[in-house]
Amino acid sequence: MALNTRARLIAYYLPQFHPLPENDKHWGKGFTEWTNVAKAKPLFKGHYQPHLPTELGYYDLRVPEVRKEQADLAREYGIEGFCYWHYWFGGKRVLERPFEEVVKSGEPDFPFCLCWANHSWSAIWVGDAKKIIFEQTYPGKEDWENHFYALIPAFKDPRYIKVDGKLLFSVFAPKDIPDCKAFTDAWRELAKKEGIDGFHFIGMGVFEKDLKDLGLDASTNHTPHSLIAAFPLAWKDKLSYRLFGESFTNLKSKWKSIPKVYEYHKLVESALSMQYGPQEYPVAIPNWDHSPRSGKRALVFQNSNPTLFGKMLEFCVNAVQNRKDQNKIVFLKAWNEWAEGNYLEPEKKFGRAYLEEIKRIVSK
Repeated sequence: MALNTRARLIAYYLPQFHPLPENDKHWGKGFTEWTNVAKAKPLFKGHYQPHLPTELGYYDLRVPEVRKEQADLAREYGIEGFCYWHYWFGGKRVLERPFEEVVKSGEPDFPFCLCWANHSWSAIWVGDAKKIIFEQTYPGKEDWENHFYALIPAFKDPRYIKVDGKLLFSVFAPKDIPDCKAFTDAWRELAKKEGIDGFHFIGMGVFEKDLKDLGLDASTNHTPHSLIAAFPLAWKDKLSYRLFGESFTNLKSKWKSIPKVYEYHKLVESALSMQYGPQEYPVAIPNWDHSPRSGKRALVFQNSNPTLFGKMLEFCVNAVQNRKDQNKIVFLKAWNEWAEGNYLEPEKKFGRAYLEEIKRIVSK
C-alpha cells in the first residue's frame, strides 16, 4: 500500500468482540463489548444512546470475513492501517486471538502495528474500578525477551507499519514501566539479533522533553483529558474551583448522579488550539461516550457529529504537512471502540459520514 503523501492515518483497533473465558467468568457466558453497547440507555435529557452499528452489525472478530470487511472499508476511505491494542500481563496475553489469526492467515492484506495497553484490567464495566481482573506487572528482563519473541511473527510480517524502516510500536503508559529506556534498549538489541532494523517507539501522554530519558522516538495522546485541561474556564467553573476545589461539571455530575458531560464542539475548539512539536503525532477523536461501560461514572462529549470531527481531523492533518512523508502520522481514536462511544465504523445515526470526512480531507 503506497503512502498517502498528505497524511498517514492509523486507527486504533480494539480486538475484543468475541467471547473469552475471563469475561465469561466475570460477566457471564458469552459476554463481549456488544453486551454493554446493546443495553445502553440515555442517562440524561438529550443523551444519544444506544450507539448501534449498521453495515457490519454485531460482528464476531473470530470470523475472517468480518476482519476483511473492516480492512476493505478502512482502505476505501483513506486509512493506512490499524493499530491493534495489545495486552501483555507479565507473560499472559489477552484478546490476542483476532490479531494472531490476522498474522497467521496473512489476511486481510492490510497494514497493522501494535500498541501495548500496559494497564491493569478492572471491573469498570460495572463501575467498580477497584476490582482488578488482570494486574499489569513488570517482572523484568526475562519478561521483556519473552514479550518480544511472542510478537516476532508480527514483527517480521511485511504488513507491519514502519517509519523509516523501523517498526512502529506504541506504549500506552511508558512512565509506568520501571526503567522504560532499559526496556526499549533491550528490544532494539533483540531486533538487531533478528535482522530487524529497529523500532520507532511512541509513548502516550508524555512530553517531548521526556522522550530521550524514556528511550522513545515520539509521543501522542489518545484520550480527550489533555484537551479538557486546556478548556477555558467559564465563570461557573472559576467560582466552583474557588469554593469547592473542583470544576462545576464534576460537581454537577455528583449532584445529579449523571456522567461528566461536555459539548463536543468544546473538545474540537481545544484541539484547534494545540501546537504539535516535531516529535508529536496528533490524534483526531470522532466521538466519546463510555457510559455503556461506566454508567453514571462516564465521560460524555455530547452532540458530536462528522462535520465537527472533520474540522479536528483537518487541523491534525495540516499540522503534519511540513514533515517527511514517513512522519506525517495522524492517529484516529478509534476504529471500533463502541462501548466507549468512540468509533468510525458505520452506525445508525450518521451512516458512513465520519468515513466520508476522512476521505474528503486526505484526498485534497
